[in-house]
This record gives sequence, structure tokens and C-alpha cells, in this order.
Amino acid sequence: MKKELSSRQRDELLGTLQARFEKHLIRHPGLVWAKVQARLEANPGKLWSLTEMERTGGEPDVVGQDKNSGEFIFMDCSAQSPKGRVSFCYDREALDSRKEHKPKNCVLDAAADMGVQMLTEEEYIALQMLGEFDTKSSSWVRTPAEIRELGGAIYGDRRYGRVFIGHNGAESYYSGRGFRGLLRV
Repeated sequence: MKKELSSRQRDELLGTLQARFEKHLIRHPGLVWAKVQARLEANPGKLWSLTEMERTGGEPDVVGQDKNSGEFIFMDCSAQSPKGRVSFCYDREALDSRKEHKPKNCVLDAAADMGVQMLTEEEYIALQMLGEFDTKSSSWVRTPAEIRELGGAIYGDRRYGRVFIGHNGAESYYSGRGFRGLLRV
């Protein structure tokens, strides 16, 4: 798969990201688009990953900046779990364990293919402080090894005005559950 954008694709993506950045200033107080854009233009591989986040329905936006590295942090900010990344089980082991009714993919492989990380439980909760996400869906989150070793995986959603972290077997998959990505630029 080609991981480079044409100049037209790059300009369209930057336009989309800038419009979203300006529409949702509450997600990134004190940050300036020109600095974000300069960093994006210096990292074309990251632009490809952001295109994948956008193409699959994630609506990526800047949610902060790492104080130590200076990297801008993008997360999927779509209201519901990205539509292009649903009906996946958790990881390759879970996918391989299914003998019937296998999902198309698993979230860990899909995230790696896109060049993004899955949100941790803490990152998911931090995202939920910036808005109301997954009110009708849910999103797998990076599962601690001790839970995964027991066959489980965790997900998050928002119901009844609260954020919940729940669990399922890692091999389970649902049409309303996907995953949210994180990209550092």
C-alpha cells in the first residue's frame, strides 16, 4: 500500500484538519494552527496516518501537546466509534481462535496498519473530558497484559452521563464497537 499523499490529497487533508481545529478550539486551548501545520508538513508519514484516521471516520483533531517532546497529540474525535473500524475483535490471537463467524480484522492489526496507537484507558477518559463520545457506540481500548492473559479485553463508552470501562472476551466483536486512534506528530 502506498503511504504517500499527492499534493492535492495533502492540501485537502490539511484544510479538513484546520477547519476542525478552528471549530473545536476547546479541545486544544493555547495551541496555534500554524505550528501544528508546520509540524505536519515536516512529517509526511504522519499525514498518511491522519488520512487513514479520516478515511475510516475518525475525525482526528489535536487534543494536546506533549510538554517534553513538543509533539502534538491527535485523537479520533468522531462522536461515535469510527464506522470504518467496527466489527473487529481485539487482537490476532483472538481472531485466530475464532473457528466460525470470524470478523474481518482485529483492532491491534488495524491500528498498526494505520500507523496509530490505540487509546489507553487513561487516554480514553481524558478524551471524554473534551466532549461526549461513544454515547451510542463503544471503543476498544488498549488492554493491560494481565487482563488479556486471562482472555479479556476492555472497552469504553458513555452512558447515563458517565464514562464506563467494561470488558468482553477478546474474541468478541460488535457492529457498534470500533477503536479510537492516537497519533503523535
